Amino acid sequence: MTERAHDAATWPRLRVDDLTASFGATSAVRGASVDLNDREVTAVIGPSGCGKSTFLRCLNRLHETVPTARVEGRVLLDGRNIYATGVNPVAVRKLVGMVFQRPTPFPTMSIRDNVAAGLLVMSPRPSRKETDEIVERALKRAALFDEVKDRLGEPATALSGGQQQRLCIARALATDPEVLLLDEPTASLDPISSQKVEELVYELKRDMSVVIVTHNMQQAARVSDVTAFFLMGELVEAAPTKTMFTTPKDPRTEAYITGRFG
Repeated sequence: MTERAHDAATWPRLRVDDLTASFGATSAVRGASVDLNDREVTAVIGPSGCGKSTFLRCLNRLHETVPTARVEGRVLLDGRNIYATGVNPVAVRKLVGMVFQRPTPFPTMSIRDNVAAGLLVMSPRPSRKETDEIVERALKRAALFDEVKDRLGEPATALSGGQQQRLCIARALATDPEVLLLDEPTASLDPISSQKVEELVYELKRDMSVVIVTHNMQQAARVSDVTAFFLMGELVEAAPTKTMFTTPKDPRTEAYITGRFG
């Protein structure tokens, strides 16, 4: 769908333009516009039910998989609208990978086959040797290979919760995405596993754009370059994280960050 750019300069990998997302007659996101830069981590914060996860799911066309769901506006990936007529959603999801709040390994598949699952829809499909190389590379990028290299044939459910989440990240990385979406990826993990995922996010931003939804203010401050604040379906403001946490422009942002509501 796109050609990957190799310019080290920061530029918008994803450009969201007047995005509105609805479930039936109810709008979950209204008129959001923001640039999500390449090689940066954008944290999306806000109280429960404010539209954070819906916004994230619009970035790789998962929102439309829900009955009655509707999307208006544009999401540009490398300048091309992913909602344009003729754009294949499966092709979009190979370039914009997603990891969910709870680890979602395929329970009947081995560790290796979990990582390779996204390769099954590629054309031409990689050979077994190529697949093994891709699996190894993805597991290394997810900082998991050394822990599982002798267990690749075992069920993914044999892994710990933190390992399963990194396995899901490896599965998303196997298709070589340009953007990685993380929907509260550490919410169900212990502190040590959470720290490993945060360290991984820092590594991954070297060659892709990362967007992470989080309820954890400290996590947003630690891992992100830019923070976007949602409230009741509205993108209130987005700015460099240090600016957002010290001198936000909107009083609603300040009230949320300082804990006066939310």
